[in-house]
Amino acid sequence: MDIAARSIEGGFADPVFNAQTVFRAVMDAMARPGSVQPLPAFARPPAPLSATAGAVALALCDNDTPLWLDPALQASAAIKSWLGFHPGAPLANTPADAHFALIATPAEMMALDGFSQGTQDYPDRSTTLILLVSDLVSGAPLLLEGPGIETSAKIAPAQMPRHFVEQWKQNIKRFPRGVDIILATSDGVACLPRTTRIKTMEA
Repeated sequence: MDIAARSIEGGFADPVFNAQTVFRAVMDAMARPGSVQPLPAFARPPAPLSATAGAVALALCDNDTPLWLDPALQASAAIKSWLGFHPGAPLANTPADAHFALIATPAEMMALDGFSQGTQDYPDRSTTLILLVSDLVSGAPLLLEGPGIETSAKIAPAQMPRHFVEQWKQNIKRFPRGVDIILATSDGVACLPRTTRIKTMEA
């Protein structure tokens, strides 16, 4: 099947209902950091973009939200065509121009401060990172504290960058500026909003 045909397929079957369901799951995950919100496979994007990450992109992105793709996704003409056809989001020239960033290989991701941090007056103009991770249990355990978490929560996302916790501490210091992160697994989403404090759990 050629790229044009693949780009038309795999979008939301019921755009309004599907988008609302995905948006609600992301908002619930943002409100309760570390909680995993299940998501049906509403979207069928070309590989290596996952169904969950594709659904999040369809629900959150549109032609006013520049989108950054990491090198693994940037290399796929089919993915760029699919994103151009379905959410219609323009590709950002640099990470600092992006409203959203899709990251297929988080372990190789550039530093968080390379993305848009927003401004003191408009902190919402920062980049929201959508990270494709295989699971939330096999990586280094992270202890989460902060708004929306009763005492603490634990999450262990796979394939995270080596110095992620140090970078995140710097991200918190920039508040109200800073990035937010959506972790997309094969069956759901979890979120790390910029207000969440993260500690490594010593073995």
